[in-house]
Amino acid sequence: MYDVKSLKAEEFISHEEIMETLAYAEANKSNRELIEQILEKAEKRKGLSHREASVLLDCDIPEMNEKINKLAEQIKKDFYGNRIVMFAPLYLSNYCVNGCVYCPYHMKNKKIPRKKLTQEEIKAEVIALQDMGHKRLALEAGEDPVNNPIEYILESIKTIYSIKHKNGAIRRVNVNIAATTVENYRKLKDAGIGTYILFQETYHKESYLKLHPTGPKHDYAYHTEAMDRAMEGGIDDVGLGVLFGLELYRYELAGLLMHAEHLEAVHGVGPHTISVPRIRRADDIDPTTFDNGIDDDTFAKIVAIIRIAVPYTGMIVSTRESKACRERVLHLGVSQISGGSKTSVGGYAEEEPEDECSEQFDVEDKRTLDQVVNWLMTMGYIPSFCTACYREGRTGDRFMSLCKSGQIQNCCHPNALMTLQEYLEDYASPETKEIGEKLILSEIGNVPNEKVRGIVTENLENIRNGKRDFRF
Repeated sequence: MYDVKSLKAEEFISHEEIMETLAYAEANKSNRELIEQILEKAEKRKGLSHREASVLLDCDIPEMNEKINKLAEQIKKDFYGNRIVMFAPLYLSNYCVNGCVYCPYHMKNKKIPRKKLTQEEIKAEVIALQDMGHKRLALEAGEDPVNNPIEYILESIKTIYSIKHKNGAIRRVNVNIAATTVENYRKLKDAGIGTYILFQETYHKESYLKLHPTGPKHDYAYHTEAMDRAMEGGIDDVGLGVLFGLELYRYELAGLLMHAEHLEAVHGVGPHTISVPRIRRADDIDPTTFDNGIDDDTFAKIVAIIRIAVPYTGMIVSTRESKACRERVLHLGVSQISGGSKTSVGGYAEEEPEDECSEQFDVEDKRTLDQVVNWLMTMGYIPSFCTACYREGRTGDRFMSLCKSGQIQNCCHPNALMTLQEYLEDYASPETKEIGEKLILSEIGNVPNEKVRGIVTENLENIRNGKRDFRF
């Protein structure tokens, strides 16, 4: 029985409901009248149900699909403007006791070098990331209660926040670790994490069990119900995601949106972010062995549908995707991207030797952070290193109310400009700095509130004169 407010995984992610939804979408993919009604609802910026979104995903009317893309782009602009938040992953350890068949960290892989960063090595990695210009990290670690206990994660977070190198500082640490207990989520909250991120991988239970044959991750319900425990533990911001390519994408989109609806219904706030990774080649993983891969056109449509269905959520696309693909989906709804990323345990402070490769997956976009920042600004985007909402306590429902009301423009836009100015002063190449200065000058006028605009102008000058860390 489907129940959006149930705390049982198989009830808020109901297989029967998804199958009925997919049948409904298939039957109505050419129903122009219904599709127009759904788009009219979407134009109100209040979101769509998983069933309505599934109809749009299946829509086979070319002009309607064009309307979907245009609406997604407009909603992205309305909620997030032309800001793109920057981050980098930091892999702490690839020790793992799970048997996930799509990940090279699985326990049976005896070829991949197993590594775990010491606190001194973490310091070196963080300094290297600060020297690139990063202010926001996503911590990653395999699931291993012996090698990667919660105490190690907490100590690592404390180390990261303690490092102040030149003008550098990591101001927000997001955490992507295995599903855990309410008690451990409380510890993560007390440690000052930003968003807790956990990919479902697949919402299809039968496939999930086959893809996770051994280890604690095999428990579908415990994994799927993790976000409820995280919120019970006081974590306001959570990030969802599936690994596209493992199961049929229509099923995954419906399940993903049902999960977002569940969080909204039970906790009063939906996901802070949604990630859309696609499976990639890795150490002993060949993506062609998974027969549910999606092409770039389908991937782009998924991004557009998520943006329409969950207009308030941040959307993340990592360096798994190519420059061309990332450029395409930026227009359709993506609001956060990584840059200069390493998916190995270590590698920022010193390059990994080829015979010691510990990458979780191959990176498609290998450009430096400066190159990515330059590219974004050339397209008219503002690369944002802002972490103000997290540091000012504007998380969970407080952030969502700010976003949904449109007041985000008087807060996030100026913060983006000020953090970009910091990046230009401290880390940018001469060419990037020149482009950035022109962009900031042209964007100041887009701050709606006159008083805020004046403060921003003053703060930008203070930053040029050596002061740092201004925020609204």
